[in-house]
Amino acid sequence: MKILVINSGSSSLKFELIDMINEKTISKGICERIGISDPIFTFKNLEKNTKIDARPEPMSDHKIAIDIVLKTLQDSEIGVISSVDDIDAIGHRVVHGGEYYSDSTLVDDEAVTRIEELCALAPLHNPANIMGIKVMRELLPNKKNVAVFDTAFHQTMEQKSFMYAFPYEDYTELKVRKYGFHGTSHKYVSEVARKMLGKEESKVIVCHLGNGASLSAVKDGKVVDTSMGLTPLAGVMMGTRTGDVDPASAFYVMEKRGLTLKEIDTRMNKQSGILGIFGESSDFRDLEKAMDEGNERAKLAYEMFIHKIVSYIGAYTAVMNGVDAIAFTGGIGENATRVRKLVCKNFEYLGLDFDEEKNASRPKGNVELTKSDSKVKVYKIETAEELVIARDTYRLAK
Repeated sequence: MKILVINSGSSSLKFELIDMINEKTISKGICERIGISDPIFTFKNLEKNTKIDARPEPMSDHKIAIDIVLKTLQDSEIGVISSVDDIDAIGHRVVHGGEYYSDSTLVDDEAVTRIEELCALAPLHNPANIMGIKVMRELLPNKKNVAVFDTAFHQTMEQKSFMYAFPYEDYTELKVRKYGFHGTSHKYVSEVARKMLGKEESKVIVCHLGNGASLSAVKDGKVVDTSMGLTPLAGVMMGTRTGDVDPASAFYVMEKRGLTLKEIDTRMNKQSGILGIFGESSDFRDLEKAMDEGNERAKLAYEMFIHKIVSYIGAYTAVMNGVDAIAFTGGIGENATRVRKLVCKNFEYLGLDFDEEKNASRPKGNVELTKSDSKVKVYKIETAEELVIARDTYRLAK
């Protein structure tokens, strides 16, 4: 059974074709700059090790982009399937499922309506996600589509964790609460960590660290708390997002700088975080390079980032009354050895015995980074969000 995984953004579309017999990706690629100038198409055939590398391709909308994807998958020279009949189902990443969905769902007209209703809670993501779903339903009307939600895994949180202290009617009428994001990653990584621990009853803290970053406290396979909130703006400091700040500070900046609501939203989501403090880039590699060269603002941004992660791990350890494992994932979590070292240094009091030599060697795959007698284990786990989407699609569509 072959599953086509689609991650539809406002001007991009990532795709991956996975053979569920061995859970192996056989092709993947991306359509970039859809509907804007100079669109490009990248495709990799992982069976033949051939590729189309950033080829200019007219793509005025997502329907044209997906049509190009389907034709390329069937291409006699570079493709991996003989016809679309070889695609058994399509799995879609959908950012916000609200309180409607605590699990992935088969897409029908009701699901489409609900996802559209939730666009107000994820205006940057859900409209693009639903666009991909609609196009696939139009182009391949006989195929089953499955929506896999970033928020679903976090729906096990209790009210004491997800409620905000606004007047209660803001929850009942407006659904203002913590939802959490990166759920597919947190689900996959926490499951791998539990297997590496060798016990079902476990307390795991997942650190998904990338340009967007979030942490979760997962007890016995269920989320008890997570760092992102109503939107992905909350939590730790990120590449361009503030993370947690006093809400009144936003009002103050608005007033003093004469900003509109849209402008303060842009400032907090796209101009803050590491970019805002460092001032030159949101790329973590640029940040580390500048810090090593003595840039004081880079050093400050780095220290702030570490401090917030440590603060959340400490809080989640208290919430779960202990921790068995800390798992690092995401672009920064998997590659930034210094981040892992500096974070873990703060938890020696818990009996965490970090293996600095092994960490520095940049081991590949999913590995333990603590010594054998460490009371708290540290893992580096490579996330596989597309595989989670494919697994859920296979489970619901077979």
